[in-house]
Amino acid sequence: MGAVTARVESLSHEGRGIARIGGKTVFIDGALPGEEVTFRYLKRHPRFDEGAIIEVKSPSPDRVEPPCEYAGRCGGCSLQHLEPAAQRRHKEAILLEQLRHAARVEPETILPPVEGPTLGYRRKARLGVKYVNERGRAVVGFRQKHSRLIADIGHCVVLHPAVGQRVAALAELVGSLSIRAAVPQIEAAISEGEIALVFRHLRPASAADLESLRAFERAHGMRIYLQPEGDDSIRPLTPGAEPDLHYSLTDPGLRFRFDPTHFTQVNFGINAALVSRVCELLATGVEETVLDLFCGIGNFSLALARRAGRVTGVEGEAGLVARARDNAAANSIGNVEFLRANLANPELDHEFLRLDWDCVLLDPPRTGAREILSRLRLDATRMLVYVSCNPATLARDAGILVRERDLKLAGAGIVDMFPHTSHVESIAVFTRP
Repeated sequence: MGAVTARVESLSHEGRGIARIGGKTVFIDGALPGEEVTFRYLKRHPRFDEGAIIEVKSPSPDRVEPPCEYAGRCGGCSLQHLEPAAQRRHKEAILLEQLRHAARVEPETILPPVEGPTLGYRRKARLGVKYVNERGRAVVGFRQKHSRLIADIGHCVVLHPAVGQRVAALAELVGSLSIRAAVPQIEAAISEGEIALVFRHLRPASAADLESLRAFERAHGMRIYLQPEGDDSIRPLTPGAEPDLHYSLTDPGLRFRFDPTHFTQVNFGINAALVSRVCELLATGVEETVLDLFCGIGNFSLALARRAGRVTGVEGEAGLVARARDNAAANSIGNVEFLRANLANPELDHEFLRLDWDCVLLDPPRTGAREILSRLRLDATRMLVYVSCNPATLARDAGILVRERDLKLAGAGIVDMFPHTSHVESIAVFTRP
């Protein structure tokens, strides 16, 4: 079938236009609500179809020219054709829809978006790598749309320029190696100090490969790591002083060290604004206790400890707990402790579960915090703040907190951590009725 004309009704959670042809739903890449477009079918399914835009006959007032030349084929972003403020409105609508329909709860207040720069913001990324024999060269980047192939890009405008402007140079480097067909991934971590690149490789590097990598390291002022197996196998290409990977929070004046593969928020500017928002919402008193669950390297814990009487952070990964303790010591913060516990274990039994807490902070992974919510003591808790990277699991957990734990949803809003993508980060505040 050739080109088909349709009127776009709405936008899906993934950022695709939704139209109906003959009563059947079609998801159209690159289309926006209110537009009349022509498109071609990509895939047919029993309940819905997928298509890609060919031409916009009547553009939406929110349509803009994508800032990246690869936006049409690279799968790293899905909303570059939508004006940033409209992106935030779309994400807020997704959050509220999930809360209303999935959890049957409505926030008393919609919090203003936490927002910041929309380009060059991303400081953590896993870049796919593929050596293409037919082209005689390597490609480095994100997956293509609707494909497992790597998009052939020369640069990336959402990555921090320190790496985003060196994508072509990385591809050239990989193509020069004897193990070029055995490098599937490069993980980038761009700190305020150094830039780290972790090369995953499935075959041992030759002496010539190592020298090529060292030359790239010196020329670009980066620190390269090699990963022949799992995370425990990661080693610096050039041994020496411990790398200075770090980020700062100017308010309240904190400095966080992290390892190349440690979880940190990808957007340092938004993270700083988010930490300030959390501290402002909790408004902890100097005698109050705070429980920070899924605390990572202490991102929220240390800022809260500057304001509260006592903070306990809990994290399941031993390396993150160790780094959190190091960060507390380096920042001379003594009223915080960090514990290791598997918060996804529904049978978890730990001392912190038997204590009363004035305030609780949750920052779980995409799977949410369902397992730990039923085990927390919340009778004495005046406020619980939930930072979420998945509105679906936030909505599920909000239903638990409201209907089973007798809290009310005082406020909710989005955190624009990933501009130009369909990823929705959010924050919700629960208080006593």
